[in-house]
Amino acid sequence: MTQFVWLWIPFTLLAAAGQVVRNAMQRGLTAQLGTLGATHIRFLFGFPFSLVFLGLILAVNGDRLSWPEAGFWAWLVVGGMAQILATALMLMAMNERSFVVTTAYLKTEAIQAAIFGFVFLADHLTVLKVAAILIATIGVVITALRPGGMKGFGTLKPTALGLLAASFFALSAVGYRGAILNVTGVSFVTAASVTLVATLLMQTIVLSGWLIVRAPGTMTAIFRLWKPSMFAGFMGSFASLFWFLAFALTAAANVRTLALVEVLFAQVAAYYSMKQPISAREISGIALILIGVAMLVAV
Repeated sequence: MTQFVWLWIPFTLLAAAGQVVRNAMQRGLTAQLGTLGATHIRFLFGFPFSLVFLGLILAVNGDRLSWPEAGFWAWLVVGGMAQILATALMLMAMNERSFVVTTAYLKTEAIQAAIFGFVFLADHLTVLKVAAILIATIGVVITALRPGGMKGFGTLKPTALGLLAASFFALSAVGYRGAILNVTGVSFVTAASVTLVATLLMQTIVLSGWLIVRAPGTMTAIFRLWKPSMFAGFMGSFASLFWFLAFALTAAANVRTLALVEVLFAQVAAYYSMKQPISAREISGIALILIGVAMLVAV
């Protein structure tokens, strides 16, 4: 697998691009389905596509599946449940404080992923890679802030919620990598795809059960909007597959740091589509992101 390690870079970029599209689709459905309902479509409608991806992969590479090791299931639960908890905490933080401030807290995910990966998976990170992660994260925080945006930093409840959400997102990424590494005897592509299928199945069952009990009308509304939900589910499954492929090849911290280029994409899109000027602060933040990402990829 060593000769394919560099593929984590294009895999991460493809995942980030797919996630942008998926997020746009989900935002368009939030008004009709609510936040949890719009979130659930990535699992409910993404699961069938993950089965299709796995079938195509097995048909091409001829891998024979066996029952995963015991550690697989433990890491899978950690990854899947941490992602659900992180999403809930993120929404709670946004209700307490502005989107911009919450986003700044969430972008500490890469740093926390580096710590969790080192502690739980013994993922090795050089001093230069750690420096790259810190530089890129600082750049994102600078770019995310707006005039007066420092207001709200240090307030206990939103700070705790935002940082805790980032912790669970980081733990989720590490959990998925741990699960993938416990699928043995097959190619890394098959291992990533098997993990995706199992993850989406678990999350579909958990969130469907929650919505049926707590908000039964939501499931009906989701199926009523199956056409747009289907495309969002496809893009969600597509993006997740490439996230998992990247996690199979390198530390979660590397993947989540490179994924910070989403901020750069958003800035460019805002400038060209909405003619929003880019301030000196944003330029300095983008420069730090580019320096951090360049260092990460080069070392």
